[in-house]
Amino acid sequence: MRISTNTMFDTGISRISDLQASAVKTQEQLSTGRRILTPADDPIAAARALDLTQGQSINTQFGVNRQNAKDALSQEEGVLQSVTSLIHDAQTQAVAAGNGAYDDTQRKTIAIDLRTRFDELVGLANSRDGVGNYLFSGYQTTAQPYSQSAAGVQYVGDQGQKLLQVGAAQQMSIGDSGDAIFNNIPGTNTFVSAAAAGNAGNATVTPASVVDAAALAPAPGTFSYDVTFTVPAAPGIPTYQVDTVPAGGVPVATGNYVSGQPIQFNGLQITVTDGATVLATGDKFTVRPSQNQSLFTTMNDLINLLGAPTGTPAGKANLTQGLATANSNLANALDNVSAVRASVGSRLYEIDSLDSGGSYRDIQYAQTLSTLQNVDYAKAISDLAQQTTTLTAAQQSFVKISGLSLFNFIT
Repeated sequence: MRISTNTMFDTGISRISDLQASAVKTQEQLSTGRRILTPADDPIAAARALDLTQGQSINTQFGVNRQNAKDALSQEEGVLQSVTSLIHDAQTQAVAAGNGAYDDTQRKTIAIDLRTRFDELVGLANSRDGVGNYLFSGYQTTAQPYSQSAAGVQYVGDQGQKLLQVGAAQQMSIGDSGDAIFNNIPGTNTFVSAAAAGNAGNATVTPASVVDAAALAPAPGTFSYDVTFTVPAAPGIPTYQVDTVPAGGVPVATGNYVSGQPIQFNGLQITVTDGATVLATGDKFTVRPSQNQSLFTTMNDLINLLGAPTGTPAGKANLTQGLATANSNLANALDNVSAVRASVGSRLYEIDSLDSGGSYRDIQYAQTLSTLQNVDYAKAISDLAQQTTTLTAAQQSFVKISGLSLFNFIT
Protein backbone atom coordinates (compact mmCIF):
# COMPACT_ATOMS: atom_id res chain seq x y z
CA MET A 1 0.00 0.00 0.00
CA ARG A 2 1.40 3.32 -1.01
CA ILE A 3 1.03 6.35 1.23
CA SER A 4 1.48 9.66 -0.44
CA THR A 5 3.32 12.49 1.18
CA ASN A 6 0.10 14.58 1.33
CA THR A 7 -1.75 11.75 3.04
CA MET A 8 1.00 11.36 5.59
CA PHE A 9 1.00 15.09 6.39
CA ASP A 10 -2.82 15.32 6.55
CA THR A 11 -3.12 12.30 8.82
CA GLY A 12 -0.38 13.47 11.13
CA ILE A 13 -1.68 17.01 11.44
CA SER A 14 -5.25 15.77 12.02
CA ARG A 15 -4.13 13.41 14.78
CA ILE A 16 -1.97 16.03 16.45
CA SER A 17 -4.88 18.51 16.30
CA ASP A 18 -7.21 15.96 17.97
CA LEU A 19 -4.66 15.36 20.73
CA GLN A 20 -4.20 19.09 21.23
CA ALA A 21 -7.97 19.60 21.43
CA SER A 22 -8.33 16.86 24.03
CA ALA A 23 -5.50 18.29 26.11
CA VAL A 24 -6.94 21.81 25.88
CA LYS A 25 -10.39 20.54 26.92
CA THR A 26 -8.97 18.73 29.93
CA GLN A 27 -6.96 21.80 30.89
CA GLU A 28 -10.14 23.92 30.64
CA GLN A 29 -12.02 21.44 32.84
CA LEU A 30 -9.27 21.77 35.45
CA SER A 31 -9.28 25.56 35.30
CA THR A 32 -13.10 25.89 35.58
CA GLY A 33 -13.68 22.94 37.89
CA ARG A 34 -16.51 21.79 35.60
CA ARG A 35 -16.71 18.43 33.89
CA ILE A 36 -19.49 19.54 31.51
CA LEU A 37 -18.32 22.52 29.48
CA THR A 38 -21.01 22.21 26.80
CA PRO A 39 -24.15 20.07 26.64
CA ALA A 40 -22.40 17.93 24.01
CA ASP A 41 -19.96 16.70 26.66
CA ASP A 42 -22.77 14.75 28.43
CA PRO A 43 -26.28 15.48 27.07
CA ILE A 44 -28.13 13.46 29.71
CA ALA A 45 -26.21 14.96 32.63
CA ALA A 46 -26.55 18.45 31.13
CA ALA A 47 -30.33 18.11 30.85
CA ARG A 48 -30.60 16.86 34.42
CA ALA A 49 -28.34 19.65 35.66
CA LEU A 50 -30.61 22.19 33.95
CA ASP A 51 -33.65 20.77 35.75
CA LEU A 52 -31.81 20.83 39.06
CA THR A 53 -30.64 24.41 38.52
CA GLN A 54 -34.20 25.52 37.83
CA GLY A 55 -35.42 23.69 40.93
CA GLN A 56 -32.66 25.30 42.96
CA SER A 57 -33.66 28.77 41.71
CA ILE A 58 -37.32 28.15 42.59
CA ASN A 59 -36.33 26.90 46.02
CA THR A 60 -34.24 30.04 46.53
CA GLN A 61 -37.23 32.22 45.55
CA PHE A 62 -39.43 30.36 48.03
CA GLY A 63 -36.82 31.20 50.67
CA VAL A 64 -37.05 34.89 49.74
CA ASN A 65 -40.86 34.69 49.94
CA ARG A 66 -40.67 33.07 53.35
CA GLN A 67 -38.40 35.82 54.60
CA ASN A 68 -40.84 38.44 53.31
CA ALA A 69 -43.70 36.59 55.01
CA LYS A 70 -41.72 36.38 58.24
CA ASP A 71 -41.01 40.12 58.15
CA ALA A 72 -44.70 40.95 57.55
CA LEU A 73 -45.94 38.61 60.28
CA SER A 74 -43.33 39.85 62.75
CA GLN A 75 -44.50 43.42 62.15
CA GLU A 76 -48.11 42.37 62.71
CA GLU A 77 -47.16 40.54 65.90
CA GLY A 78 -45.41 43.65 67.20
CA VAL A 79 -48.52 45.77 66.63
CA LEU A 80 -50.83 43.17 68.17
CA GLN A 81 -48.58 42.97 71.22
CA SER A 82 -49.07 46.71 71.69
CA VAL A 83 -52.84 46.29 71.23
CA THR A 84 -52.83 43.56 73.89
CA SER A 85 -51.03 45.83 76.34
CA LEU A 86 -53.51 48.62 75.57
CA ILE A 87 -56.50 46.35 76.28
CA HIS A 88 -54.90 45.23 79.56
CA ASP A 89 -54.51 48.88 80.57
CA ALA A 90 -58.15 49.59 79.63
CA GLN A 91 -59.30 46.63 81.74
CA THR A 92 -57.30 47.90 84.68
CA GLN A 93 -58.86 51.34 84.31
CA ALA A 94 -62.35 49.87 84.02
CA VAL A 95 -61.87 47.92 87.24
CA ALA A 96 -60.51 51.01 88.98
CA ALA A 97 -63.51 53.04 87.81
CA GLY A 98 -65.77 50.65 89.71
CA ASN A 99 -64.23 51.73 93.01
CA GLY A 100 -67.09 52.98 95.17
CA ALA A 101 -64.87 55.66 96.68
CA TYR A 102 -64.35 57.36 93.32
CA ASP A 103 -66.49 60.37 92.47
CA ASP A 104 -67.52 61.66 89.04
CA THR A 105 -64.42 63.86 88.74
CA GLN A 106 -62.06 60.95 89.31
CA ARG A 107 -63.93 58.82 86.79
CA LYS A 108 -63.73 61.65 84.24
CA THR A 109 -59.96 61.67 84.75
CA ILE A 110 -59.93 57.99 83.89
CA ALA A 111 -62.07 58.75 80.84
CA ILE A 112 -59.51 61.34 79.67
CA ASP A 113 -56.73 58.75 79.97
CA LEU A 114 -58.84 56.21 78.09
CA ARG A 115 -59.47 58.77 75.33
CA THR A 116 -55.70 58.95 74.85
CA ARG A 117 -55.62 55.16 74.71
CA PHE A 118 -58.45 55.26 72.19
CA ASP A 119 -56.46 57.54 69.88
CA GLU A 120 -53.44 55.27 70.32
CA LEU A 121 -55.59 52.29 69.34
CA VAL A 122 -56.69 54.03 66.12
CA GLY A 123 -53.04 54.71 65.34
CA LEU A 124 -52.12 51.07 65.88
CA ALA A 125 -54.96 49.95 63.64
CA ASN A 126 -53.57 52.24 60.92
CA SER A 127 -50.01 50.90 61.24
CA ARG A 128 -47.82 50.66 58.13
CA ASP A 129 -44.98 48.38 57.13
CA GLY A 130 -41.48 49.42 56.10
CA VAL A 131 -42.53 50.39 52.57
CA GLY A 132 -45.58 52.38 53.61
CA ASN A 133 -48.32 49.79 53.06
CA TYR A 134 -51.08 49.53 55.67
CA LEU A 135 -50.99 46.29 57.64
CA PHE A 136 -54.70 45.87 58.35
CA SER A 137 -56.51 47.16 55.24
CA GLY A 138 -56.89 43.76 53.53
CA TYR A 139 -56.08 43.90 49.81
CA GLN A 140 -56.22 47.72 49.79
CA THR A 141 -52.72 48.15 51.16
CA THR A 142 -52.44 51.78 50.04
CA ALA A 143 -55.75 52.87 51.65
CA GLN A 144 -55.91 53.85 55.32
CA PRO A 145 -58.16 51.23 56.92
CA TYR A 146 -59.70 53.32 59.73
CA SER A 147 -61.02 56.86 59.75
CA GLN A 148 -62.54 58.86 62.60
CA SER A 149 -65.64 61.02 62.35
CA ALA A 150 -68.46 62.24 64.55
CA ALA A 151 -70.18 58.90 63.95
CA GLY A 152 -67.22 56.99 65.35
CA VAL A 153 -64.43 54.94 63.80
CA GLN A 154 -65.25 53.37 60.43
CA TYR A 155 -63.39 50.57 58.69
CA VAL A 156 -62.91 51.32 54.99
CA GLY A 157 -60.68 48.37 54.11
CA ASP A 158 -61.83 44.93 53.01
CA GLN A 159 -61.77 41.42 54.44
CA GLY A 160 -59.00 40.14 52.16
CA GLN A 161 -55.88 38.33 53.34
CA LYS A 162 -52.71 38.71 51.27
CA LEU A 163 -51.25 35.31 50.33
CA LEU A 164 -47.66 34.48 49.47
CA GLN A 165 -46.32 31.29 47.91
CA VAL A 166 -43.94 29.89 50.52
CA GLY A 167 -43.62 26.35 49.19
CA ALA A 168 -44.10 24.27 46.09
CA ALA A 169 -47.73 23.57 47.01
CA GLN A 170 -48.35 25.96 49.88
CA GLN A 171 -49.57 29.53 50.17
CA MET A 172 -49.61 31.43 53.45
CA SER A 173 -51.52 34.47 54.65
CA ILE A 174 -49.05 37.22 55.54
CA GLY A 175 -51.55 39.48 57.27
CA ASP A 176 -55.01 39.83 58.78
CA SER A 177 -57.68 42.40 58.02
CA GLY A 178 -58.55 44.99 60.63
CA ASP A 179 -62.17 43.86 60.32
CA ALA A 180 -61.23 40.45 61.73
CA ILE A 181 -59.03 41.87 64.50
CA PHE A 182 -60.77 45.02 65.72
CA ASN A 183 -64.35 44.91 64.38
CA ASN A 184 -65.98 41.48 64.29
CA ILE A 185 -65.39 40.56 67.92
CA PRO A 186 -67.87 37.84 68.88
CA GLY A 187 -69.71 37.89 72.16
CA THR A 188 -69.01 35.32 74.85
CA ASN A 189 -72.67 34.34 75.18
CA THR A 190 -75.45 33.59 72.71
CA PHE A 191 -77.55 36.32 74.37
CA VAL A 192 -76.62 39.53 76.17
CA SER A 193 -78.62 41.39 78.81
CA ALA A 194 -78.73 45.06 79.78
CA ALA A 195 -80.80 47.56 81.76
CA ALA A 196 -83.14 49.75 79.74
CA ALA A 197 -82.23 53.42 79.50
CA GLY A 198 -85.35 54.72 81.30
CA ASN A 199 -85.11 52.64 84.49
CA ALA A 200 -85.87 54.59 87.65
CA GLY A 201 -84.41 52.02 90.06
CA ASN A 202 -80.81 50.97 90.43
CA ALA A 203 -81.11 47.19 90.02
CA THR A 204 -78.53 45.43 87.86
CA VAL A 205 -78.71 42.30 85.73
CA THR A 206 -76.18 39.52 85.15
CA PRO A 207 -75.22 38.42 81.63
CA ALA A 208 -77.81 36.12 80.10
CA SER A 209 -76.75 32.49 80.09
CA VAL A 210 -78.14 29.42 78.34
CA VAL A 211 -79.16 26.81 80.92
CA ASP A 212 -81.09 24.50 78.58
CA ALA A 213 -80.08 24.59 74.91
CA ALA A 214 -82.94 22.24 74.00
CA ALA A 215 -85.48 24.66 75.45
CA LEU A 216 -84.37 27.65 73.38
CA ALA A 217 -87.42 28.70 71.42
CA PRO A 218 -87.28 28.39 68.54
CA ALA A 219 -83.51 28.82 68.09
CA PRO A 220 -80.63 30.91 69.49
CA GLY A 221 -80.76 34.46 68.19
CA THR A 222 -84.30 34.24 66.84
CA PHE A 223 -86.06 36.00 69.71
CA SER A 224 -85.28 39.07 71.75
CA TYR A 225 -86.88 39.49 75.18
CA ASP A 226 -87.94 42.27 77.55
CA VAL A 227 -88.23 41.57 81.27
CA THR A 228 -90.51 44.21 82.83
CA PHE A 229 -91.11 44.64 86.60
CA THR A 230 -94.11 45.83 88.54
CA VAL A 231 -93.68 47.01 92.13
CA PRO A 232 -97.02 47.39 93.96
CA ALA A 233 -97.50 49.60 96.96
CA ALA A 234 -96.31 48.11 100.24
CA PRO A 235 -96.71 45.47 101.43
CA GLY A 236 -97.11 43.95 97.95
CA ILE A 237 -94.65 41.61 96.26
CA PRO A 238 -92.85 42.79 93.07
CA THR A 239 -93.57 40.72 89.96
CA TYR A 240 -91.91 40.35 86.54
CA GLN A 241 -93.18 39.58 83.06
CA VAL A 242 -91.10 38.31 80.14
CA ASP A 243 -92.28 39.24 76.63
CA THR A 244 -90.82 38.53 73.22
CA VAL A 245 -89.70 41.41 71.00
CA PRO A 246 -91.66 41.99 68.90
CA ALA A 247 -94.42 41.09 71.35
CA GLY A 248 -96.03 37.75 70.76
CA GLY A 249 -99.25 38.48 72.64
CA VAL A 250 -98.80 35.92 75.40
CA PRO A 251 -96.04 36.51 78.00
CA VAL A 252 -93.19 34.02 77.89
CA ALA A 253 -92.98 33.87 81.68
CA THR A 254 -94.30 35.63 84.78
CA GLY A 255 -93.53 35.34 88.48
CA ASN A 256 -92.74 36.95 91.77
CA TYR A 257 -89.47 38.82 91.94
CA VAL A 258 -86.88 38.10 94.62
CA SER A 259 -83.63 40.07 94.46
CA GLY A 260 -80.73 37.83 93.44
CA GLN A 261 -82.96 34.88 92.53
CA PRO A 262 -82.50 33.58 88.95
CA ILE A 263 -85.25 34.23 86.42
CA GLN A 264 -85.52 31.46 83.81
CA PHE A 265 -87.45 31.41 80.53
CA ASN A 266 -87.11 29.53 77.25
CA GLY A 267 -83.81 27.95 78.27
CA LEU A 268 -82.27 31.29 79.37
CA GLN A 269 -81.43 32.64 82.80
CA ILE A 270 -80.75 36.11 84.19
CA THR A 271 -80.41 37.40 87.74
CA VAL A 272 -81.62 40.86 88.70
CA THR A 273 -80.27 42.29 91.94
CA ASP A 274 -81.57 45.34 93.81
CA GLY A 275 -79.22 48.07 94.91
CA ALA A 276 -79.70 50.46 97.78
CA THR A 277 -83.04 51.53 96.29
CA VAL A 278 -85.78 49.02 95.54
CA LEU A 279 -86.80 48.17 91.99
CA ALA A 280 -89.23 50.66 90.46
CA THR A 281 -92.42 49.88 88.55
CA GLY A 282 -91.79 49.83 84.81
CA ASP A 283 -88.08 49.06 85.12
CA LYS A 284 -87.09 46.91 82.19
CA PHE A 285 -84.16 44.68 81.30
CA THR A 286 -83.47 43.55 77.78
CA VAL A 287 -82.15 40.20 76.55
CA ARG A 288 -80.93 40.30 72.97
CA PRO A 289 -79.05 37.95 70.64
CA SER A 290 -75.34 38.55 70.94
CA GLN A 291 -73.89 40.76 68.17
CA ASN A 292 -70.32 41.34 67.11
CA GLN A 293 -68.94 44.62 68.40
CA SER A 294 -65.79 46.52 67.49
CA LEU A 295 -63.10 47.31 70.03
CA PHE A 296 -63.48 50.98 69.14
CA THR A 297 -67.17 50.92 70.10
CA THR A 298 -66.32 49.18 73.37
CA MET A 299 -63.69 51.77 74.23
CA ASN A 300 -65.89 54.69 73.21
CA ASP A 301 -68.87 53.37 75.22
CA LEU A 302 -66.64 52.99 78.27
CA ILE A 303 -65.32 56.55 77.90
CA ASN A 304 -68.85 57.95 77.59
CA LEU A 305 -69.99 55.89 80.57
CA LEU A 306 -67.24 57.25 82.80
CA GLY A 307 -68.08 60.80 81.70
CA ALA A 308 -71.77 60.48 82.67
CA PRO A 309 -72.95 61.71 86.12
CA THR A 310 -73.92 59.16 88.76
CA GLY A 311 -75.80 61.37 91.21
CA THR A 312 -79.04 59.36 91.00
CA PRO A 313 -79.74 55.69 91.82
CA ALA A 314 -80.41 55.06 88.12
CA GLY A 315 -77.07 56.68 87.25
CA LYS A 316 -75.22 54.46 89.70
CA ALA A 317 -77.03 51.40 88.37
CA ASN A 318 -76.13 52.42 84.84
CA LEU A 319 -72.47 52.74 85.85
CA THR A 320 -72.42 49.31 87.49
CA GLN A 321 -74.16 47.67 84.55
CA GLY A 322 -72.03 49.53 82.00
CA LEU A 323 -68.76 48.59 83.68
CA ALA A 324 -69.80 44.93 83.74
CA THR A 325 -70.62 45.12 80.03
CA ALA A 326 -67.36 46.95 79.25
CA ASN A 327 -65.27 44.40 81.15
CA SER A 328 -67.01 41.57 79.31
CA ASN A 329 -66.50 43.23 75.91
CA LEU A 330 -62.85 44.04 76.66
CA ALA A 331 -62.29 40.42 77.66
CA ASN A 332 -63.87 39.30 74.38
CA ALA A 333 -61.66 41.73 72.44
CA LEU A 334 -58.58 40.45 74.24
CA ASP A 335 -59.56 36.86 73.44
CA ASN A 336 -60.00 37.79 69.78
CA VAL A 337 -56.63 39.55 69.55
CA SER A 338 -54.99 36.65 71.38
CA ALA A 339 -56.50 34.21 68.87
CA VAL A 340 -55.10 36.24 65.97
CA ARG A 341 -51.70 36.40 67.68
CA ALA A 342 -51.79 32.64 68.13
CA SER A 343 -52.50 32.29 64.42
CA VAL A 344 -49.58 34.61 63.60
CA GLY A 345 -47.33 32.61 65.89
CA SER A 346 -48.29 29.32 64.28
CA ARG A 347 -47.57 30.78 60.84
CA LEU A 348 -44.14 32.00 61.99
CA TYR A 349 -43.42 28.54 63.38
CA GLU A 350 -44.52 26.98 60.10
CA ILE A 351 -42.17 29.30 58.19
CA ASP A 352 -39.28 28.15 60.40
CA SER A 353 -40.14 24.53 59.58
CA LEU A 354 -40.35 25.33 55.86
CA ASP A 355 -36.99 27.12 56.06
CA SER A 356 -35.42 24.00 57.52
CA GLY A 357 -36.81 21.92 54.66
CA GLY A 358 -35.69 24.53 52.13
CA SER A 359 -32.14 24.52 53.52
CA TYR A 360 -32.01 20.74 53.31
CA ARG A 361 -33.20 20.85 49.68
CA ASP A 362 -30.53 23.45 48.88
CA ILE A 363 -27.88 21.06 50.16
CA GLN A 364 -29.35 18.22 48.12
CA TYR A 365 -29.41 20.34 44.97
CA ALA A 366 -25.81 21.44 45.50
CA GLN A 367 -24.59 17.90 46.12
CA THR A 368 -26.36 16.48 43.07
CA LEU A 369 -25.17 19.30 40.82
CA SER A 370 -21.63 18.80 42.10
CA THR A 371 -21.79 15.12 41.22
CA LEU A 372 -23.07 15.90 37.72
CA GLN A 373 -20.99 18.96 36.84
CA ASN A 374 -17.84 19.16 38.92
CA VAL A 375 -14.63 17.67 37.59
CA ASP A 376 -12.80 14.79 39.24
CA TYR A 377 -9.43 16.47 39.71
CA ALA A 378 -7.46 13.27 40.22
CA LYS A 379 -8.81 11.74 37.03
CA ALA A 380 -8.50 14.98 35.05
CA ILE A 381 -4.87 15.54 36.09
CA SER A 382 -4.05 11.93 35.17
CA ASP A 383 -5.79 12.35 31.82
CA LEU A 384 -3.94 15.61 31.12
CA ALA A 385 -0.58 13.99 31.87
CA GLN A 386 -1.41 11.09 29.55
CA GLN A 387 -2.67 13.42 26.81
CA THR A 388 0.42 15.62 27.09
CA THR A 389 2.73 12.61 26.81
CA THR A 390 0.78 11.25 23.85
CA LEU A 391 0.81 14.67 22.15
CA THR A 392 4.56 15.03 22.67
CA ALA A 393 5.22 11.56 21.28
CA ALA A 394 2.99 12.23 18.28
CA GLN A 395 4.74 15.51 17.53
CA GLN A 396 8.20 14.00 17.78
CA SER A 397 7.30 10.93 15.70
CA PHE A 398 5.69 13.15 13.07
CA VAL A 399 8.89 15.16 12.76
CA LYS A 400 10.92 12.01 12.17
CA ILE A 401 8.48 10.41 9.74
CA SER A 402 7.97 13.60 7.77
CA GLY A 403 11.74 13.91 7.42
CA LEU A 404 12.08 10.59 5.55
CA SER A 405 12.86 11.08 1.86
CA LEU A 406 14.74 9.24 -0.98
CA PHE A 407 16.78 12.39 -1.50
CA ASN A 408 18.55 11.60 1.77
CA PHE A 409 20.14 8.55 0.08
CA ILE A 410 21.45 10.32 -3.02
CA THR A 411 25.14 10.93 -2.77
